[in-house]
Amino acid sequence: MAFDIDMIKGVYANMAERVDKAREIVGKPLTLSEKILYSHLWDGNPTKAFSRGKDYVDFAPDRIACQDATAQMALLQFMQAGKPKVAVPTTVHCDHLIQAKNGAAADLKMANTSSAEVFNFLESVSNKYGIGFWKPGAGIIHQVVLENYAFPGGMMIGTDSHTVNAGGLGMVAIGVGGADAVDVMAGMAWELKFPKLIGVRLTGEISGWTAPKDVILKVAEILTVKGGTGAIVEYFGPGAKALSCTGKGTICNMGAEIGATTSTFGYDEAMERYLRATDRSDVADAANEVKDCLTADAEVYANPEQYFDQVIDIDLSKLNPLLNGPFTPDLSTAVGDEMTEKATKNEWPLQVEWGLIGSCTNSSYEDLSRASSIAQQALDKGIKMKAELGINPGSEQVRYTADRDGILGIFEKLDAKIFTNACGPCIGQWARYGDPKNAPKNSIVHSFNRNFAKRADGNPNTHAFVASPEITAAIAISGRLDFNPMTDTLINEQGQEVKFDEPTGWELPPKGFEVEDAGFLAPEEDGSGVEVVVDKDSERLQLLEPFVPIKNEQLQGVKLLIKAFGKCTTDHISMAGPWLRFRGHLDNIANNTLIGAVNAFNKKTNLVKNQLTGEYGGVPDTQRAYKAEGIKSIVVGDHNYGEGSSREHAAMQPRHLGVAAVLVKSFARIHETNLKKQGMLGLTFANESDYDLIQEDDTFNFLDISDFAPDKPLTIEVVHADGSKDTILANHTYNAAQIGWFREGSALNVIKRENAV
Repeated sequence: MAFDIDMIKGVYANMAERVDKAREIVGKPLTLSEKILYSHLWDGNPTKAFSRGKDYVDFAPDRIACQDATAQMALLQFMQAGKPKVAVPTTVHCDHLIQAKNGAAADLKMANTSSAEVFNFLESVSNKYGIGFWKPGAGIIHQVVLENYAFPGGMMIGTDSHTVNAGGLGMVAIGVGGADAVDVMAGMAWELKFPKLIGVRLTGEISGWTAPKDVILKVAEILTVKGGTGAIVEYFGPGAKALSCTGKGTICNMGAEIGATTSTFGYDEAMERYLRATDRSDVADAANEVKDCLTADAEVYANPEQYFDQVIDIDLSKLNPLLNGPFTPDLSTAVGDEMTEKATKNEWPLQVEWGLIGSCTNSSYEDLSRASSIAQQALDKGIKMKAELGINPGSEQVRYTADRDGILGIFEKLDAKIFTNACGPCIGQWARYGDPKNAPKNSIVHSFNRNFAKRADGNPNTHAFVASPEITAAIAISGRLDFNPMTDTLINEQGQEVKFDEPTGWELPPKGFEVEDAGFLAPEEDGSGVEVVVDKDSERLQLLEPFVPIKNEQLQGVKLLIKAFGKCTTDHISMAGPWLRFRGHLDNIANNTLIGAVNAFNKKTNLVKNQLTGEYGGVPDTQRAYKAEGIKSIVVGDHNYGEGSSREHAAMQPRHLGVAAVLVKSFARIHETNLKKQGMLGLTFANESDYDLIQEDDTFNFLDISDFAPDKPLTIEVVHADGSKDTILANHTYNAAQIGWFREGSALNVIKRENAV
């Protein structure tokens, strides 16, 4: 039986009425995305039609999921909200703080020792406030959510950008910062700008070496890393129905890499099969009663151009396996000759040192079974592994079932390392090198979602390429980036030329799923007696102090901290890897603030000019010097600033150190929201070319900050070192409530005040 079945039935009980009302108000047939959005309005039944990409709307999500790295800060904030229990079903999943090194058993034991303080904190806070807790080793948050909590037509938010994975089960599931989650935990509305809608029509059917992963790799090529910003991507068509549920999850998962608010599919037989296979027949039965509400109206899919803001067509029968990368998830290359040509031209290392299969994107039973079919062929045909291979099962249920069915044993016969059911290398938790900064240039292939520089192993010279699990397995076995398993042969240990057959696998385990201990701990019914202890001398955890509002007078004489050049993701602003251990200690993790950003004036990282001394130093050190003198600072950036994770630390750290404003050409959605939530100014150049006016010794005066108001640009005077000045306009998307967050110091300060009444 499903978790929270009464809540799910409650959603379905209201859905038909709300969808009918929305259709009447909008005056035309509805997409699936619109049905879910309009049926989750904070005020209940729809009363007006919202403008896509313009109107801010209050929603009532059904549930929340948090992973351990982000849960720390989210729960530290919730502890300040003055509530005895979370208002909606919430879970915490311990999957980020387990380093991949020696294998599952040893790595999990080490994590339970090194991060015991954090795990104990999360468990006790969960127990106190009515939150479900998934122990270390239970699995990767998004795979566990798909197996246990996701349901068609629901709305959830999560403190991880890949929360969108639940779209594979027909949800609108959105990655947010911890402050957004705190709003909902505290029983308040969750605000989102009503998304635009992108329709992706899938025709034909996947076969051979092509996999669901190739669909999103192709979409990433088409839309780029920012093409989905502010939009929900809705997949439909006969090709969509032919995909498995976990295949749909893979596609939705990596929608985060195109900046999409989320992605989703209409409810179909594949979803029903998955629900029943994961012991949720009660959800499937309930969904079947309202299935017309769980997909778009027929007219929408028949004439999509009339209902979506953009439509993309992909014929799955013509889609070939792709490799995306290096250093960005939207640089797409066809496996084989095109990769050979491009790699040679760009001097990408052709030798592949590692293949990695897993992550929240591709760690299902189906993924492992298809990759194992390639591994079994290597054993049967006498092919020796040329690269190393690592496997991260998505959950304990997947691991146990795959082990029972011999799938993991196949990988082990090839000397693959079976890592813990956790994120591992995908989020930088991989002890590959003793000194990653000076590690050699090399190539790896993985089935993950992101491949930014240093992402997996901390080595800036690692060229990481994203592929399907089966392509990852084949390339790892061959050891060559330019290997094409569809046409190329390999020499086996007997000196014979052999060729791979097409991969095979199971959508669902033939014998059903099985698990002895899934790793779930239910909270106390009454947690009032549970004590949450944080050692004041801890290096890992730190109770939060409310942010103090930034006054108008503090926005005069603002110093430039850094003008970031090119791509500046949340990994650049707040790195993961070894820094994950400080995710619950704001002051300690602030020491990595913007150390990965490239300074536009010297093209170096973590080396900026201190305007007080004229000397160069690290970004956090320079900012702490400004803070000590009571001087606010500003960060200037390029396009899609804050791309990547939902990591609210990337907003909280600069705020903690005294950064008052971030001025860029454009923002990634989640990061812009995070800045607003923490009481900062997130601004964009009205004229993008004004980015070029910013000089190294600049001081900024916010001339009309006292008149800060919705839809009114701010005027900023930029004073250069020689006394000359430029006046620039900065746009913003703040509404009245968000300006209130800024004036009161943070959104959390507003929540505390309202709860105190």
